[in-house]
Amino acid sequence: MQVPRNWRLQKQRYSLIGEVCEHCGVKLFPPRDVCPECSYGAQTLYQFTGMGNIHSFSQVFDPPNGHIENTPFIVALIQLEEGPMVTAQLTDIDVEHVEIGMEVEMVTRKMSDDGTEGMIIYGYKFRPPIVD
Repeated sequence: MQVPRNWRLQKQRYSLIGEVCEHCGVKLFPPRDVCPECSYGAQTLYQFTGMGNIHSFSQVFDPPNGHIENTPFIVALIQLEEGPMVTAQLTDIDVEHVEIGMEVEMVTRKMSDDGTEGMIIYGYKFRPPIVD
């Protein structure tokens, strides 16, 4: 299978699809074979809302290879409404406006591109919700 196609088939790369344990009800992200709370199988897919709150954040000035063009950027630990914590970049906001407890929503954005293969890599980031 081609690398780009294989990447795109991973549902949790583009949306917050995890699992819910049918035994104890714990929602898991990313998906796991076994529930960490009760040790039963957790194989029922669950679509998270993508809404959450910032638990902690940091601004990155010395990024890993492949992310230098986006420096500096903000990485946050986000607690989803349903419970799990995820680490993700923040977008559409300057660091001076980021606050602990701030509400954010998941969006799909360009993460990087692979210059050798020309593949653009997308993933999820979080931003302040757009108010209608």
